[in-house]
Amino acid sequence: MHNILITGGTGLLGKQLTDALIIKGHNVSHLSRRAGNNAAVKTFLWDVNKGTIDPECIDGIDTIIHLAGEGIAAKKWSQERKKQLVESRTQSVALIYNLLRSKPHTVKHIISASATGYYSDRGDELLTEASPPAHDFLGECCILWEKAVDEGAELGLRVVKFRTGVVLTPQGGALPLMALPVKLFVGSALGSGKQWIPWIHHQDVVDMYLFAVENENLSGVYNMAAPKPVTNLELTRAIAKQLHRPLWAPRVPAFALKLLMGEMSTIVLGSTKVSAAKIEGAGFRFGFPEVEGALREIYG
Repeated sequence: MHNILITGGTGLLGKQLTDALIIKGHNVSHLSRRAGNNAAVKTFLWDVNKGTIDPECIDGIDTIIHLAGEGIAAKKWSQERKKQLVESRTQSVALIYNLLRSKPHTVKHIISASATGYYSDRGDELLTEASPPAHDFLGECCILWEKAVDEGAELGLRVVKFRTGVVLTPQGGALPLMALPVKLFVGSALGSGKQWIPWIHHQDVVDMYLFAVENENLSGVYNMAAPKPVTNLELTRAIAKQLHRPLWAPRVPAFALKLLMGEMSTIVLGSTKVSAAKIEGAGFRFGFPEVEGALREIYG
């Protein structure tokens, strides 16, 4: 049984992970910008922009799960927005580490989100955790994010980082956005449709975090994406099949997406084919290794 503090615990993934940890018998508390409404969870307050944090949040804690960060695709990438995206990830974990340096504590482990944006747009190359990062905005954001988290090693913490792909969940994120035009009979692939999507079912995301909490020999960086990646066209076809809709609309041209989204279009036009071999080699078993089975479970 672990005493766990989660940042970003009120987000889609955070809520699901919180429930799963409690069911497993762990004690969970949240570090949040506002008071929570989950009676089973104590919420401590912080404000990353102001550099304030409740010092009692780490009392009795042995594991921190760091999920906090502004949504990458929530707003267009102005220079100010890019700064917010980076600092919401780096300054938040720095605030926690400064607190750990300032008082006695029992924290031994930090498990942090990162993103497959570390590799960004790499065509058909199969990317392992040893592959070099990209040096566009997504890559640089992830480099700074991971570097900030790695400072936990200097504090004697076991550090685990998960480079998370596109999480398939009916509650939000990419899947409802992709499914909506399909439901309206105007579904189509984006750009060439040949770009690789590093997808993962939401339950496998939760299970991988549980795996990291309960396997204390696990450390370092791991790709958090299903072992069988698919292209944008294959994913769109699989969604259409589950929704019993035809795909007849022409593909959305890349130039139109670039006009609409600007630099942020790399999120949907970039090709990132990642390997899951390292986490599988550590003993993790995916519940949904193939996209058809993942979508079947989601759409019932």
